[in-house]
Amino acid sequence: MDRIWTDEQLADMAKRTIDKAFSAIDNGDGAKAKELVNLMYDQFVHLHDGYMVWVAGLLTWIFERHGVAGVEAAESEAHAKEAQLVFKPPERTDFKFIVEKMASELQGHVHQHMEIVEDDEKAVITNRPCGSGGRLIQMGGYGEEVGLARISEPSDLTFGTSDYPIYCVHCPLFNRNSIDENGDFLFINIPPGDGSSCQFIFYKDKKDIPEEYYKRLGRDKPV
Repeated sequence: MDRIWTDEQLADMAKRTIDKAFSAIDNGDGAKAKELVNLMYDQFVHLHDGYMVWVAGLLTWIFERHGVAGVEAAESEAHAKEAQLVFKPPERTDFKFIVEKMASELQGHVHQHMEIVEDDEKAVITNRPCGSGGRLIQMGGYGEEVGLARISEPSDLTFGTSDYPIYCVHCPLFNRNSIDENGDFLFINIPPGDGSSCQFIFYKDKKDIPEEYYKRLGRDKPV
């Protein structure tokens, strides 16, 4: 059978999109560079969403066979390994550092538009929507056709709410682990609701954190 591609076409096919974008910049072709950056973003979103649904599907399988306890054990084990390679514990925990670090990390989350406000008491990052859990709700992942699980019984793995989307259990788990391992919150997450927004709340003085945020995780506010 005759060849379909030339050697040059195969070499171009094998190039990373970012390298093509850099070449376009070096050649002064701004329009082509923008086109390639947008293409690279779309390529990343495709892979990101695949892994997102993959994780939610695995958690659904675990939940349907092993319940909430199985999900909690699996999440805890997975995030412990994750913390060794990627999401390592922050080297500092002061207010300014944590807010700026989280904002920087969230800037790269897909199709996520952020608003950041500050008052005398706290800073709040609002994502509209969350680039993963929120979008998964909006994409219909929890509808009958796809059938990702929701946890009906309130617990400290659902922020004390019912009908909680399975993908989002890492948020209460992170919040709870922060209290158990660091003595208090680094930040506070708000339940995803309909997926239209997601919030990270950072208090300047931990004494100002409302007690309700601890109670929904089955914890007492530190004295």
